Amino acid sequence: MSNAPPTTAPAQPPPLRSDGFLARLRNAGVEAGDSEEQRLNKSLLVFATGLVSAASMLWLALYWMLGPQLSATYPFLFQLALTANLVVYVASRNFDFFRVTQLALFLFAPFAVQWSIGNFITASGIILWGLLAPVGAILFFGVRESVAWFFAWAFLTLLSGAFDFVLADTASLQATAVPMRTSVVFFALNFVAVATIIYMLLRFSIQEKRKTEEKLREAHHLLQIEQDRSERLLLNILPGPVAERLKNSDETIADGFADVTVMFADIVNFTQVAAGMSPGEVFSMLNRIFSAWDELAESYGLEKIKTIGDAYMVAGGLNDGCRDYSAAVADMAVSMRDLLHRDFTVNTSHLEVRIGIGTGPVVAGVVGKKKFIYDLWGDTVNIASRITTEGVPGMVQCDTTTFRRLRDGFDFHEPQTIYLKGKGNMTVYRLIGRRAAQEIQVV
Repeated sequence: MSNAPPTTAPAQPPPLRSDGFLARLRNAGVEAGDSEEQRLNKSLLVFATGLVSAASMLWLALYWMLGPQLSATYPFLFQLALTANLVVYVASRNFDFFRVTQLALFLFAPFAVQWSIGNFITASGIILWGLLAPVGAILFFGVRESVAWFFAWAFLTLLSGAFDFVLADTASLQATAVPMRTSVVFFALNFVAVATIIYMLLRFSIQEKRKTEEKLREAHHLLQIEQDRSERLLLNILPGPVAERLKNSDETIADGFADVTVMFADIVNFTQVAAGMSPGEVFSMLNRIFSAWDELAESYGLEKIKTIGDAYMVAGGLNDGCRDYSAAVADMAVSMRDLLHRDFTVNTSHLEVRIGIGTGPVVAGVVGKKKFIYDLWGDTVNIASRITTEGVPGMVQCDTTTFRRLRDGFDFHEPQTIYLKGKGNMTVYRLIGRRAAQEIQVV
């Protein structure tokens, strides 16, 4: 075994914190909680600061190249003021103070430079740069707030013009240190430069706003997908009209229906069969059967109410999906029974089912505020449930009201009398199916 000391990786310098000074300077002082508009305003103002700072030194260099030896004091002080203001902003995170002071520098500095050079002609209209203040105010403050900045620029321009008119004379113009050719060149440069910076700021602003709009459209699209998914989920829990009422109102939803046909289906010996299965196998078995029954309920225009363990509840007459809903419930009951008898890909465990159907008045409503459910109450529901429990495997039992409604189009066995707890003796009719000679179309 080697006795060499274990090697250790060289220590890495700690990464810059996301809220550090350099990181904030790099990101134009944008905060994590800033709105998209605030982020754009900060980026624009820092961008404008960089453009104006670069232009002030470039202009001074051009003056020297063309002959006039102007003092560098004002451009240097202007650069210092812009830089210091930016540093204070990044350190203090006070954007409101930063945008006011920075726009003030944009506004007053060009007038100070013109007054130091001479007049409109000798300074080549350098006060055009002051237009960046009201234009920036539109971008960084808003249209209404920019009016005061524009009036300030217009006032200073008129004031400069008045001074030039009163104080300037021909001799002073001839003695100026700036030749006419240089003044003409800088007139053109000032117009082009100011227009270019304004164009770049507006272009940058529009591009960023379009990016923001694209993000909003994408977010809206994702929100719409989630809303549609929630809508489908809600419609899987509640009938359509009830779902609409629940979305649009906080009122309690409870309705009385004078005539509804209710069906219960109960899987026979489910507990014994499930005892020898794993939880996954039990779920798969029930899911296959109930999913097939869901498709039947949809095809017959009926409303699935709920499942309770291995019991399945359906009702007709709660919506406009089917006019002859009692016949539709009977057809579905026969189809459910026959499906288990013939399709062993769905009914892999060869299960039997008891089915009970009752017709009469019910109360329907949404129960609770959390994990709510749409349910039915009333004697009709109790009868359908109890004649299901007392039924024979593979049989569909109907109460008297349902039998009277279906007897012209369906075949039944002889009536049976059964005892129901709390109800006493009751006559039930075992449904065979539709009469072979009389196929009735259910709409």
